[in-house]
Amino acid sequence: MKKITKIYLILFLFAINFATAQDNKVTKEGNKDFDKLAFIDARQTYLKAADKGFKSNQLLKNLGDSYYFNADYTTAAKWYGQLFDSSDNLEPEYLYRYALSLKSDNKYVASDNIMEEFYKAKGEDSRANLFVNERNYLNEIELQSGRFELSQVDFNSKLSDFAPSYYQGSIVYASNRKGRGVSKRTHDWNEQPFLDIYKLNSTEADNSSSSRFSNKVNSIYHESTAIFTKDGMTMYFTRNNYTDKDYKDDAEGTNRLKLYKGTRSNDNTIDWKVEELPFNSDEYSVAHPALSTDEKTLYFASDMPGTKGSSDIYKVSINDSVYGTVTNLGDKINTEGRETFPFISKDNKLYFASDGHVGLGGLDVFVSDFIDETPGTVFNLGRPINGPSDDFTFIINSTTGLGYLASNREGGVGDDDIYSFKTLKPMVTDCAQSVGGIVIDKNTKEIIPNAKVVLRDAANKVIDQQIAGADGSFSFPVDCNSSYCITGSKEKYGFDEACFNTTAELELAIKLGLQLEPEVVIEEGTDLGPLLGLNIIYFDLDKDFIRSDAEVELRKVIDFMNVYKDINIDVRSHTDSRNTSEYNADLSSRRARSTVDYLVNVGGISRSRLTGNGYGESQLRNRCSDGVKCSESEHQLNRRSEFIVVK
Repeated sequence: MKKITKIYLILFLFAINFATAQDNKVTKEGNKDFDKLAFIDARQTYLKAADKGFKSNQLLKNLGDSYYFNADYTTAAKWYGQLFDSSDNLEPEYLYRYALSLKSDNKYVASDNIMEEFYKAKGEDSRANLFVNERNYLNEIELQSGRFELSQVDFNSKLSDFAPSYYQGSIVYASNRKGRGVSKRTHDWNEQPFLDIYKLNSTEADNSSSSRFSNKVNSIYHESTAIFTKDGMTMYFTRNNYTDKDYKDDAEGTNRLKLYKGTRSNDNTIDWKVEELPFNSDEYSVAHPALSTDEKTLYFASDMPGTKGSSDIYKVSINDSVYGTVTNLGDKINTEGRETFPFISKDNKLYFASDGHVGLGGLDVFVSDFIDETPGTVFNLGRPINGPSDDFTFIINSTTGLGYLASNREGGVGDDDIYSFKTLKPMVTDCAQSVGGIVIDKNTKEIIPNAKVVLRDAANKVIDQQIAGADGSFSFPVDCNSSYCITGSKEKYGFDEACFNTTAELELAIKLGLQLEPEVVIEEGTDLGPLLGLNIIYFDLDKDFIRSDAEVELRKVIDFMNVYKDINIDVRSHTDSRNTSEYNADLSSRRARSTVDYLVNVGGISRSRLTGNGYGESQLRNRCSDGVKCSESEHQLNRRSEFIVVK
């Protein structure tokens, strides 16, 4: 994979930092460059230190970051992998960067495993919840794939070309290509020239001749992501904090990004009057504008106070050059990751790039319908728009189905290239979805009326429940592209459960088969394990959290206790013999409490019906006592919970 350099994909994109580095005896010079965002120079210093055997966690973080923030995710994964292997409690954000980098190397199974660790470490993070609720994301993305056909354009350079925009029948875009009249100043981030705005010299899509847009717009620093009103008389674009030749930093010494407005009063497309927008700040970045179809709302990306992630998408109203209150688009769009490069199509769809929503690696392009100015469900555009690399700055003419995007995928001319595309078939974005079914006797196939049916989401949270009708039927509204489980139960019958993934195209029908249970006398001391056919609930070594496989078994206990409401149980937790007996006694008590808490908080079982006790290593199931060499699977047999009827 080629080494790609992208100075614009995190929100601070081409922000310039001249802050002083903290002292580090081994990598002082590398840290100095890193703190200045001079990642290329820093990387060389770090690599020399690594070659000499010095691999502290901080060095591995900075090495991984130096590739990650220049979008070389494959190499970033190498250093994040070493960091992961050498760290017991890696910060959640580095788990996420590692998982994302693995995806970009097509290592989806390995990435999913790291995302499981991310979910355990930071389950409240929306990116973790999106992953849990969309575990079948590859199938969902495949559903949307094949709807576009991509082609290379003729006007790409050997450096970076991106951010295409429609203007007077032609295309305007950002580039740091080298050519006559272009400044030789370079950015420390990746040692490449600064970006300017360019325009194709013809309205023909295959024209390869471009020229710099306007010296009134382009400066000695970065300009990018320009958009235009329909009449071509007003433009909005991104630039470093550099107004009237006045260059400003924030308190940390970083030159942030700002949005600027350009206007012209005649047909002279070169003579633009440029002014910065009033909601800019020296202390945060505002960048990447987009206009609503009626041109009364401006959308953009920012890391201003209140931002959920590295960058969020915001909007602000425009009324005769008076700007309203800046508003965050909210949790449906924004995650703890990067949401950026918005575009509003003529049919009122929001397209944007994100590495927080579940995708194929790096930045992917997503779409959301606007309904009464409120974003709807977010969809990944699928292949070939998206792939393992960064895909971004998507624009489309919704009338013709033609458009452009930028990507650093393999096979391009430069670091980032612009691609044209045509639409072959529309996206599936209609999310009206339901799941229905019937409850029957598993043996006789006859209808079972009035059974209890419970709907749970991928996190095992009860979403809805109902009593099936006299004809055994039930129905639930559900979200498309999501994971659910439905459980059926009735007194004197066993339980049945069906888990499924919804799509945007199929209505689902579920058949639950309950088996009539023989008359069973449940006495005190009865173990529910054999009675309910429970698989043993295991715990990971030295851990007390409920594993995902254990949640399936605990649902059986919950359903049983909801049917037999006069039964109380004692949760008995056990450990293996490793560690001290005192530690194991405490660990098993914590495991018992975790199990009881799960039954109460997730299953809704009254705490008065539950007790929990830890027995440590006092009741081993096999020979694996202190000092006896055993396999991991043998030790795991002792890390268990039991459910004993006490009333």
